[in-house]
Amino acid sequence: MPRAADPLATYNAKRDFAKTAEPAGRKGRARGNGFMVQKHDATRLHWDFRLELDGVLKSWAVTRGPSLDPDDKRLAVRTEDHPLSYASFEGTIPKGEYGGGTVMLWDRGTWTPAPGKDPRKTLEQGHLHFTLDGERMKGEWLLIRLKPRAGEKRENWLLRKLDDAHAGGSDDLVAHALTSVETGRSMAEIARGAKPVSLKGKRGKAFDAAMKKAEKATQAAASSPRTRGSSAAPGAAESRSVALASRPSTALGRAVRGNDKGRGTGRLPAFRAVQKATLVDHAPTGNGWFHEMKYDGYRCLLAIGGGKVRIHTRTGLDWTDRFSGIAEAAQALDLPASLIDGEIVMLNREGNPDFSALQAALREDRQGFTFFAFDLLSLQGRDLTKTPNIARKEKLAALLADARPPIVYAEHVLGSGERLFDAMCGAGQEGVVSKKADAPYRGGRTRAWLKVKCTRRQEFVILGWLPSTAGGRSLRSLYLGTREDGQLRYAGKVGTGFNADNSNDLMARLARIERKTPAVEIPRAIARGGHWVTPKLVAEVAFAEFTADKVVRHASFLGLREDKEGGQVSLEKPGRLDEEDLVRITNRDRLIFPEAKVTKGDLADYYEAIGPAMAPWALGRPISLVRCPQGRAKKCFFQKHDAGSFGEAVRHLDIREKDGGVEPYLYVETIVGLLACVQMGTIEFHGWGASVSDIEKPDRLIFDLDPDPAVGFDDVKKAADDIRSTLEEIGLASFAMLSGGKGIHVVVPLTPKAKWPEVKDFAQRFALSLAQAEPERFIATMSKAKRKGLIFIDWLRNQRGATAILPYSARARPGAPVAVPLNWSELKTVESAGLYSVKDVKALLKRAGSAVLQGWGEAAQVLPDI
Repeated sequence: MPRAADPLATYNAKRDFAKTAEPAGRKGRARGNGFMVQKHDATRLHWDFRLELDGVLKSWAVTRGPSLDPDDKRLAVRTEDHPLSYASFEGTIPKGEYGGGTVMLWDRGTWTPAPGKDPRKTLEQGHLHFTLDGERMKGEWLLIRLKPRAGEKRENWLLRKLDDAHAGGSDDLVAHALTSVETGRSMAEIARGAKPVSLKGKRGKAFDAAMKKAEKATQAAASSPRTRGSSAAPGAAESRSVALASRPSTALGRAVRGNDKGRGTGRLPAFRAVQKATLVDHAPTGNGWFHEMKYDGYRCLLAIGGGKVRIHTRTGLDWTDRFSGIAEAAQALDLPASLIDGEIVMLNREGNPDFSALQAALREDRQGFTFFAFDLLSLQGRDLTKTPNIARKEKLAALLADARPPIVYAEHVLGSGERLFDAMCGAGQEGVVSKKADAPYRGGRTRAWLKVKCTRRQEFVILGWLPSTAGGRSLRSLYLGTREDGQLRYAGKVGTGFNADNSNDLMARLARIERKTPAVEIPRAIARGGHWVTPKLVAEVAFAEFTADKVVRHASFLGLREDKEGGQVSLEKPGRLDEEDLVRITNRDRLIFPEAKVTKGDLADYYEAIGPAMAPWALGRPISLVRCPQGRAKKCFFQKHDAGSFGEAVRHLDIREKDGGVEPYLYVETIVGLLACVQMGTIEFHGWGASVSDIEKPDRLIFDLDPDPAVGFDDVKKAADDIRSTLEEIGLASFAMLSGGKGIHVVVPLTPKAKWPEVKDFAQRFALSLAQAEPERFIATMSKAKRKGLIFIDWLRNQRGATAILPYSARARPGAPVAVPLNWSELKTVESAGLYSVKDVKALLKRAGSAVLQGWGEAAQVLPDI
């Protein structure tokens, strides 16, 4: 395209500055190497990509927006040079004027030409190789001019991402980055002149890009662990021979945390239920697990944000004042808003956690505690609990790259669990905790976290005490109790581990809760001379074994647990490590899908294999089941309440109904739970839009596009894509999922904030507005008589108690189809909603772990005010 002597003459000639708010074109003084991207909804939506060069902005209109997929070549039409002052323009250009429409400042940063290349020469030659460091676009990129066709008046170029650490999926940028980097507004908010949103102390999607880089580093570490010359635990010298998963560099830590000041200004995260480990008899093997030291202390959540720090015990008590030294250290780190899971310990002279020393420090109101951080549940308002364990550890390591004691990142080993266990026991430690590398975080006790103890230890309720007859001692022993099968029972006595300090403290506490009789039946000979208390206090006790009478043998008192109450204590028995394989599938040869020759055994094998991919969406939320015990062609029924027939792997949550009654709603916490449902004839799994940990606040919206039989699937695909665009305009990212039936689900993840009535109201208004705008395409009412030739936008799935088919669930339909998440760009080539079946499990697993679905269903966003 020939350029005028005045590079901005064309720009000025096309605009009437009396009508448009765009800046007049005057060439500026060359001042740097800035770049910016403006999302521009004019005759058609496009992204204006601009590079600062020679005092102007060299500009291209990228019709589908930039893609992080190196295989994508996006058309970029060269346009007139723009003035440098255009770099900050955001607003509306009046209709009828050149470029009339809404303009958003979508990205900005700096660009650097490839080393040894003069960008002026290469631009003239038709190629430009450069590196971007923006808030959203990063890494190496390439612009290449296409050979002009006869009569073509415009320069057509191709914009392409080069394969580097910042590469990703086609829609990772344009489908998820929906607000202005300057004002925080969506396109719809800009169009109506809404006030800017303050972004002070926030990083927008630049943070997400750094997260993806951290996740790539995690994947590399998982497939090829590197050694690091430090121990997995203080004082455990023997463990240093075990290969430890590497931590990211300080540079990566800075990238994850961002370089802005005032990072702690994000909202203070709320307490949430912690994940607990299941006691087993030995550590699991294989690289699917990583292993940490089992710290001998108090489990705590460290919440940072809003300029504040809170330390919660595992039951939600605020113990910030008691651990003020750790709170002050966290404040000094100036971290972004985050919720960190870990253990607070007191280290002895050898550098090992010492529970007795911890108890003494708490009694005497001393400091000197250490916080070992081992999980990251949220960061800058983004819920990370659905992210795999290993990725959360990587993000935590990056976040704490500059941390120093008393805040310490908890190291781990990938594989080699038995070796670490032996090393821990040899060093006098309590044991190890083993975690599934690919599992999400779930509140409550699960088998995704396992613990193996070097010595037997339990928490017991104190039932009373026996006074000492020896001079100088007030306490001879404590009577212990535990709950087994829901009933409190006597569990023996502990008579060692007492000293002057803890005995005096114990006696003072016991005197305040003394009662006349024991709370449980205790043999008369043993109870003689005893004093009894209300069972409130909890003791940590080490012991050799349980006798045949179920009482402890060779017990030693370690200390009181002030973070737990007596009613929370129950007997903990080591389970077999292979217990997850104990769901026996009977009648494996029964045909469930006769036309596809898929048996009950085939279906169970499918769910066992797909379980890790399905887990983030299926575990920890109320579910409803479609059960077809005799096969899909026979009698099927819907079940959402627990009738007590599924076994221990399937749980229930008591939820209050509209009429005031309470019903037990089913949920599962493990893949074993899914298999237990399959054993009982389940084919389909449908889930609520909220988790059991926060049942009244939805974490997703679902728009189920249900077409009339006369509507072709191409029309359904077009409808889904149009709904996606409409959601983008109001600042909501969405994701596509084939239902496995007739239609497509448009999934909108939400940060659990709004309650059910607000979410339902939004979904209804959104669906009705689409139906009113295009009544020839859409309908938002359930009446089948009125649906002829239309697509029903089913918004009713967004109300309390409603469910939607879960990702990767099989469907009780001919051919054994499966509900499958899709990248938006993939949707264009799909021919039906039942593209995949349970027989395609290998392909589905490969897809689930690929870059194509990286970040599917994840977005930190709340309902817009419309």
